[in-house]
Amino acid sequence: MLTATDRQEFLQTIPIFAGLNETALSELSKAASEGEYQSKEVIVREGEAGDRMFIIHSGQVEVVKHLHAPNETVLAVFGPRDFLGEMSIIECVTRSASLRALDNAFLFALKGIDLYRLYRRQPDQYSIVILNIARDLSRRLRAIDERFTAVSH
Repeated sequence: MLTATDRQEFLQTIPIFAGLNETALSELSKAASEGEYQSKEVIVREGEAGDRMFIIHSGQVEVVKHLHAPNETVLAVFGPRDFLGEMSIIECVTRSASLRALDNAFLFALKGIDLYRLYRRQPDQYSIVILNIARDLSRRLRAIDERFTAVSH
């Protein structure tokens, strides 16, 4: 477990929180829960209802489609300071993939309700977080487009 100060200092280095004021960052820091996962431990499963996103403090997490099936596919690997699972915060649908710790991992989790509370108290700060998430999703989509184009030609 991190101290409140260490937690907030870490979270302010995360790109989706760039531009937040001290009050908003403190609120999200206090709301975030901590979780430790062992190597190969499944964090969430494809098809489950999702209500939280994750920020990696240490370790690596892989995004997996068709977990434990013959056609299991690792879509991406994320490491410290990356966030994932944000689709369940943006859109109320089941998880599109599983998350599995690649090695021992320490994560923070933020629930959709945590961001909703930020919206109610500081809508301008909420907008910054959502815009930062959208920018990162756009970068990820652009990278996938590039890989798809390279493979298809």
